[in-house]
Amino acid sequence: MSTKAIDIHAPAIDVQGLVKTFGENEVLKGIDLTVQAGEVVCIIGPSGSGKSTLLRSVNLLEDPTGGRILIEGIDITDEDTDIDRVRTRIGMVFQNFNLFPHMSVLGNLTIAQRQVKRRSKAEAERIAKEMLERVGLSEKVDAYPSHLSGGQQQRVAIARALCMNPDMMLFDEPTSALDPELVGEVLQVMRQLADEGMTMLVVTHEMGFAREVGSRLIFMADGNIVEQGDPREVLANPREQRTKDFLSRVL
Repeated sequence: MSTKAIDIHAPAIDVQGLVKTFGENEVLKGIDLTVQAGEVVCIIGPSGSGKSTLLRSVNLLEDPTGGRILIEGIDITDEDTDIDRVRTRIGMVFQNFNLFPHMSVLGNLTIAQRQVKRRSKAEAERIAKEMLERVGLSEKVDAYPSHLSGGQQQRVAIARALCMNPDMMLFDEPTSALDPELVGEVLQVMRQLADEGMTMLVVTHEMGFAREVGSRLIFMADGNIVEQGDPREVLANPREQRTKDFLSRVL
């Protein structure tokens, strides 16, 4: 396996000509996307546009059919790359939390630290408690996922990702499975991360978050990036008709 060093001067994420097909269905049609360190890039678009497939490809949860993906200068599509090592730099938050139901919150936050980072039990627990405090859930350290609200579970999932000290965070529609009254508490944690300078790539339907927090907004449709730019500008004055049609239905 390659152990190429991270290039601190390279873009955080550099997607070059990314193609992904499932059978006869071409889901991504040659995507080019560069995300610089510290950017908060929000991706919007209709269902089936390829948003989640793009996001999942960035840490190789989906194997690209064609193209290249570089993370901090390391080509993760190179079969010689140690993808597990690169993944430790990428935090991922899914729609449906993916917490282990048989483990307490503390257990969920320490297992990857112990197994992947090889941290001691004491160090893993210390970091877990720090991250729980960061997302406002210090009192839930011994709770089990079934005893938490959806918003609390998603905040635990964010804390779990932060325990690995990632350079960047990927969010795949992190609020879409939540009741409306719980969305705000998750978005607040994400705003805090953005304010702290975390590099973030966010697939979302939350247009207010994209407008207020995003440094760039990307509109995808039919496996292509149709339009991108300053979120306020794209939302207020979209250039492309496909963008206009979509926003007229969701705003």
